[in-house]
Amino acid sequence: MSVDSAVSNGAERAAAPQLAGLPLLGSLLDLTSDSLGTYLRAQHRHGDVVRISAGPPGLRAELHCVFSPEGAQRVLASESANFRKDNPFYQEIRDSFGNGLLTSQDEDYLRQRRLVQPLFTKRRVDGYAAAVAAETAQTLESWQEAVDSVVDVQVEMTHLALRAVARILFGTDVEATVAVVDRCFPVITEYVLRRGYSPANVPRSWPTPANRRAAAALDELYGVCDRIIAERRGAGAVAREGEDLLTLLAAAQSTDDASFDADELREQVLIFLLAGHETTATSLTFALHLLAKDPASQDRAREEVSRVLGDRTPEAADLERLPYLTQVLKEAMRLFPAAPVIGRQAVAEAEIDGHVIPAGATVILAPWVTHRHPEHWPDPERFDPDRFTPEAEAARARYAWFPFGGGPRACIGQHFSMLESVIALAMTLRAYAFEAVDTEVPVAAGITLRATGPARCRIRPLRPAP
Repeated sequence: MSVDSAVSNGAERAAAPQLAGLPLLGSLLDLTSDSLGTYLRAQHRHGDVVRISAGPPGLRAELHCVFSPEGAQRVLASESANFRKDNPFYQEIRDSFGNGLLTSQDEDYLRQRRLVQPLFTKRRVDGYAAAVAAETAQTLESWQEAVDSVVDVQVEMTHLALRAVARILFGTDVEATVAVVDRCFPVITEYVLRRGYSPANVPRSWPTPANRRAAAALDELYGVCDRIIAERRGAGAVAREGEDLLTLLAAAQSTDDASFDADELREQVLIFLLAGHETTATSLTFALHLLAKDPASQDRAREEVSRVLGDRTPEAADLERLPYLTQVLKEAMRLFPAAPVIGRQAVAEAEIDGHVIPAGATVILAPWVTHRHPEHWPDPERFDPDRFTPEAEAARARYAWFPFGGGPRACIGQHFSMLESVIALAMTLRAYAFEAVDTEVPVAAGITLRATGPARCRIRPLRPAP
């Protein structure tokens, strides 16, 4: 419906209500110290469309936050062409990680998606199950040496997810890649965050300490990717079953879209490394953390795993045979979505839930808030995997839960993420029982959701590690 009309459903449309802030800085300090809590407070006080101003006069940003499932559906799906990835935060990601699938737009995005889509079919992704199982087995075996039988599942799941995606991307070139990513990603992501949320930034070319640290980390990360890409291309990559993803990417081409050049290949690899390990690590971390605090749910999930798998290694076909384990993961992704905040920019004026979104406005969707919306999630902070039975899902609004985004820009790797998460969680629960040491794990919104404190669990072996 156009906003040219002054009346909508018999009521005059109005600007969204504004969250109160400081006279000079608005809500800048609140967003800097606790953005997720600030968005929750905005929804609780003012409803599903709220304006938040942040920054000093002259540099002030005004965010239009949309918290309802219906609003999220309009921004991501039904009116997605009007809401673009043009905000400063996405530009900082582009400047560091390149213009891959996460950040590209228009014909660039469509071309990349057409080239990459055949590599993410269900059949192709299912072929990565063995690699995930092998990396999980190695992680579980290492826990036999855990000091005082305590592991930090955030650290362990991040390492597991990184090794798994590196093995799938690079095949045998895992060790060198993991070491570089471990060293460089934290430096780069912190740099992107600081610049993405700052009202003003100095040029990246200026030799400030922060710029120099980030440039050195990017040079090292680019170097390892470029070396492996050059080796693949020198070997004459041909796409075959069982090849690593980089070989398949290097061979990807079509009559209309040609193929990726070396820079484009690196950009896709970096985005897959970033999105492919941090998101899955978050889901696994909090699934284990929540089960460690809920022995009944943990026992129920383990019983299902034991009944379905016995002693054998899980396979891709087991995903549909483990419905309760899948429900556990979905509930963990509800409470701790790996992408807790999604940004867009409105091209033209729009109307959402009776409020005007001006042309050019920065629009914020917050799965962190929508996943706790009291109209759709009774007792929203309670962990309850039965929220995701088929009947419960069918009765709920489509965008009440959207950890993988939605619409034409929905995450291309969501089947891979679920495959990896179910296999890793099944093997882990079969091998160990968990008891929470840290009952609360503080988190913050970065490029993805990140734990800002430990997520330690006491583990008890149930069988020899595989």
